[in-house]
Amino acid sequence: MPLLSILRSIAVRIRSLLLVVAAALSLVGPALAEGPPATDELGDYKLQPGDVVRMQVFQVPDLDREVQVSVKGEILLPLIGRLVVKDRSVRLVEQTVRALYDRDYLVNPQINMMVTKYSSRTVNVMGAVNSPQAIEYPPNQTLSLLDAISRCGGFNRFANRRTVRLTRSNPDGHSENFIINADELISGKKNDRWELLSGDVIFVPESIL
Repeated sequence: MPLLSILRSIAVRIRSLLLVVAAALSLVGPALAEGPPATDELGDYKLQPGDVVRMQVFQVPDLDREVQVSVKGEILLPLIGRLVVKDRSVRLVEQTVRALYDRDYLVNPQINMMVTKYSSRTVNVMGAVNSPQAIEYPPNQTLSLLDAISRCGGFNRFANRRTVRLTRSNPDGHSENFIINADELISGKKNDRWELLSGDVIFVPESIL
Protein backbone atom coordinates (compact mmCIF):
# COMPACT_ATOMS: atom_id res chain seq x y z
CA MET A 1 0.00 0.00 0.00
CA PRO A 2 1.51 3.41 -0.95
CA LEU A 3 2.75 5.49 1.99
CA LEU A 4 0.43 8.39 1.04
CA SER A 5 -2.66 6.17 1.29
CA ILE A 6 -1.55 4.88 4.70
CA LEU A 7 -1.07 8.41 6.00
CA ARG A 8 -4.49 9.46 4.70
CA SER A 9 -6.10 6.45 6.41
CA ILE A 10 -4.42 7.31 9.74
CA ALA A 11 -5.54 10.95 9.44
CA VAL A 12 -9.16 9.91 8.85
CA ARG A 13 -9.09 7.64 11.92
CA ILE A 14 -7.59 10.37 14.13
CA ARG A 15 -10.21 12.86 12.94
CA SER A 16 -13.01 10.39 13.71
CA LEU A 17 -11.56 9.77 17.17
CA LEU A 18 -11.39 13.50 17.91
CA LEU A 19 -15.03 13.94 16.90
CA VAL A 20 -16.07 11.15 19.28
CA VAL A 21 -14.09 12.70 22.16
CA ALA A 22 -15.60 16.14 21.48
CA ALA A 23 -19.10 14.70 21.51
CA ALA A 24 -18.45 12.91 24.80
CA LEU A 25 -17.14 16.09 26.42
CA SER A 26 -20.22 18.02 25.29
CA LEU A 27 -22.38 15.48 27.15
CA VAL A 28 -20.23 15.49 30.30
CA GLY A 29 -20.04 19.30 30.54
CA PRO A 30 -23.61 19.98 31.75
CA ALA A 31 -23.40 17.16 34.28
CA LEU A 32 -20.29 18.68 35.81
CA ALA A 33 -22.08 22.02 36.13
CA GLU A 34 -24.64 20.39 38.41
CA GLY A 35 -22.03 19.39 41.00
CA PRO A 36 -21.32 20.98 44.41
CA PRO A 37 -22.00 24.71 44.90
CA ALA A 38 -19.30 27.00 43.60
CA THR A 39 -16.86 28.54 46.04
CA ASP A 40 -18.41 31.96 45.37
CA GLU A 41 -21.82 30.70 46.55
CA LEU A 42 -20.32 29.42 49.81
CA GLY A 43 -18.51 32.73 50.27
CA ASP A 44 -21.79 34.60 49.92
CA TYR A 45 -23.41 32.64 52.77
CA LYS A 46 -24.36 35.01 55.58
CA LEU A 47 -23.31 33.89 59.02
CA GLN A 48 -25.86 33.27 61.75
CA PRO A 49 -25.66 32.56 65.50
CA GLY A 50 -24.71 28.94 66.08
CA ASP A 51 -22.55 28.63 62.94
CA VAL A 52 -19.02 27.32 63.55
CA VAL A 53 -16.27 29.08 61.61
CA ARG A 54 -12.68 27.96 61.08
CA MET A 55 -10.00 30.61 60.52
CA GLN A 56 -6.58 29.71 59.18
CA VAL A 57 -3.68 32.17 58.91
CA PHE A 58 -1.03 31.06 56.46
CA GLN A 59 2.29 30.32 58.19
CA VAL A 60 0.97 31.60 61.53
CA PRO A 61 -0.67 28.48 63.02
CA ASP A 62 -0.83 30.02 66.51
CA LEU A 63 -3.62 32.27 65.24
CA ASP A 64 -5.70 29.45 63.73
CA ARG A 65 -9.06 29.12 65.44
CA GLU A 66 -12.41 27.35 65.19
CA VAL A 67 -15.07 29.51 66.81
CA GLN A 68 -18.84 29.54 67.14
CA VAL A 69 -20.93 32.59 66.34
CA SER A 70 -22.48 33.69 69.63
CA VAL A 71 -26.14 34.50 70.27
CA LYS A 72 -25.17 38.15 69.83
CA GLY A 73 -23.72 37.36 66.41
CA GLU A 74 -20.06 37.74 67.41
CA ILE A 75 -16.89 35.67 67.15
CA LEU A 76 -13.78 35.99 69.33
CA LEU A 77 -10.44 36.02 67.50
CA PRO A 78 -6.87 36.27 68.86
CA LEU A 79 -5.46 39.81 68.99
CA ILE A 80 -8.56 41.24 67.28
CA GLY A 81 -11.04 40.38 70.03
CA ARG A 82 -14.79 40.38 69.39
CA LEU A 83 -16.06 40.87 65.87
CA VAL A 84 -19.70 41.16 64.79
CA VAL A 85 -20.37 38.75 61.92
CA LYS A 86 -24.12 38.14 62.01
CA ASP A 87 -25.75 38.62 58.58
CA ARG A 88 -22.33 39.24 57.01
CA SER A 89 -21.02 36.99 54.26
CA VAL A 90 -18.08 34.66 54.86
CA ARG A 91 -16.16 36.52 52.16
CA LEU A 92 -16.78 39.91 53.80
CA VAL A 93 -15.73 38.61 57.23
CA GLU A 94 -12.57 37.15 55.71
CA GLN A 95 -11.72 40.50 54.12
CA THR A 96 -12.41 42.34 57.37
CA VAL A 97 -10.21 40.01 59.41
CA ARG A 98 -7.40 40.30 56.84
CA ALA A 99 -7.57 44.09 57.01
CA LEU A 100 -7.50 44.13 60.82
CA TYR A 101 -4.48 41.83 61.05
CA ASP A 102 -2.72 43.73 58.25
CA ARG A 103 -3.30 47.06 59.95
CA ASP A 104 -1.87 46.25 63.37
CA TYR A 105 -0.18 42.85 63.55
CA LEU A 106 0.89 41.09 60.34
CA VAL A 107 2.37 41.98 56.97
CA ASN A 108 0.13 41.01 54.06
CA PRO A 109 -1.62 38.20 55.96
CA GLN A 110 -3.28 35.39 54.02
CA ILE A 111 -6.56 34.52 55.75
CA ASN A 112 -8.88 31.66 54.93
CA MET A 113 -12.28 31.36 56.61
CA MET A 114 -14.85 28.62 56.14
CA VAL A 115 -17.99 27.38 57.84
CA THR A 116 -17.42 23.93 59.33
CA LYS A 117 -20.86 23.56 60.87
CA TYR A 118 -24.08 25.38 60.09
CA SER A 119 -26.63 26.24 62.73
CA SER A 120 -29.93 24.49 62.26
CA ARG A 121 -32.94 26.40 60.94
CA THR A 122 -36.21 25.52 62.62
CA VAL A 123 -39.88 26.15 61.89
CA ASN A 124 -42.82 24.97 63.98
CA VAL A 125 -45.95 23.40 62.51
CA MET A 126 -48.94 23.20 64.84
CA GLY A 127 -52.66 22.50 64.72
CA ALA A 128 -54.58 20.21 62.37
CA VAL A 129 -51.73 18.23 60.82
CA ASN A 130 -51.06 14.54 61.37
CA SER A 131 -47.78 15.02 63.25
CA PRO A 132 -47.28 18.53 64.69
CA GLN A 133 -43.59 19.16 65.26
CA ALA A 134 -40.58 21.42 64.93
CA ILE A 135 -38.80 20.92 61.60
CA GLU A 136 -35.10 21.51 61.07
CA TYR A 137 -33.66 22.20 57.63
CA PRO A 138 -30.15 23.10 56.40
CA PRO A 139 -29.31 26.71 55.52
CA ASN A 140 -28.39 25.88 51.95
CA GLN A 141 -31.93 24.67 51.23
CA THR A 142 -35.30 26.37 51.10
CA LEU A 143 -38.47 25.10 52.74
CA SER A 144 -41.93 26.11 51.55
CA LEU A 145 -45.10 26.15 53.62
CA LEU A 146 -46.50 23.09 51.82
CA ASP A 147 -43.17 21.25 52.18
CA ALA A 148 -43.23 21.83 55.94
CA ILE A 149 -46.81 20.60 56.26
CA SER A 150 -45.97 17.57 54.13
CA ARG A 151 -43.10 16.68 56.46
CA CYS A 152 -45.63 16.68 59.29
CA GLY A 153 -47.69 14.00 57.56
CA GLY A 154 -49.95 16.45 55.76
CA PHE A 155 -53.26 17.98 56.81
CA ASN A 156 -55.51 15.83 58.96
CA ARG A 157 -59.20 15.36 58.10
CA PHE A 158 -60.29 18.24 60.34
CA ALA A 159 -57.97 20.85 58.79
CA ASN A 160 -59.26 24.12 57.44
CA ARG A 161 -56.78 24.51 54.60
CA ARG A 162 -58.18 27.87 53.52
CA THR A 163 -57.07 29.78 56.62
CA VAL A 164 -53.57 28.57 57.47
CA ARG A 165 -51.83 31.12 59.68
CA LEU A 166 -48.13 31.93 59.34
CA THR A 167 -46.53 33.93 62.16
CA ARG A 168 -43.17 35.53 61.45
CA SER A 169 -40.95 37.53 63.80
CA ASN A 170 -39.19 40.54 62.28
CA PRO A 171 -35.69 41.73 63.27
CA ASP A 172 -37.26 44.64 65.17
CA GLY A 173 -39.01 42.16 67.48
CA HIS A 174 -42.50 42.62 66.08
CA SER A 175 -44.49 39.71 64.70
CA GLU A 176 -46.59 39.53 61.55
CA ASN A 177 -49.47 37.17 60.86
CA PHE A 178 -50.39 36.00 57.37
CA ILE A 179 -53.54 34.07 56.47
CA ILE A 180 -52.83 31.71 53.57
CA ASN A 181 -55.24 29.68 51.48
CA ALA A 182 -53.33 26.40 51.11
CA ASP A 183 -55.93 25.06 48.67
CA GLU A 184 -54.90 27.75 46.19
CA LEU A 185 -51.24 26.80 46.61
CA ILE A 186 -52.03 23.12 46.07
CA SER A 187 -54.13 23.79 42.96
CA GLY A 188 -51.53 26.12 41.48
CA LYS A 189 -53.81 29.17 41.45
CA LYS A 190 -51.17 31.04 43.44
CA ASN A 191 -47.54 30.99 42.30
CA ASP A 192 -46.21 32.13 45.68
CA ARG A 193 -44.43 29.21 47.39
CA TRP A 194 -44.37 31.00 50.75
CA GLU A 195 -40.77 30.09 51.48
CA LEU A 196 -40.22 29.90 55.21
CA LEU A 197 -37.67 31.60 57.45
CA SER A 198 -36.13 30.19 60.59
CA GLY A 199 -38.45 30.78 63.55
CA ASP A 200 -41.65 30.82 61.49
CA VAL A 201 -44.71 29.26 63.13
CA ILE A 202 -47.43 27.61 61.03
CA PHE A 203 -50.82 26.99 62.59
CA VAL A 204 -53.50 24.99 60.78
CA PRO A 205 -56.94 25.59 62.33
CA GLU A 206 -59.73 23.03 62.39
CA SER A 207 -62.82 23.44 60.26
CA ILE A 208 -65.95 24.53 62.09
CA LEU A 209 -68.60 21.86 61.60
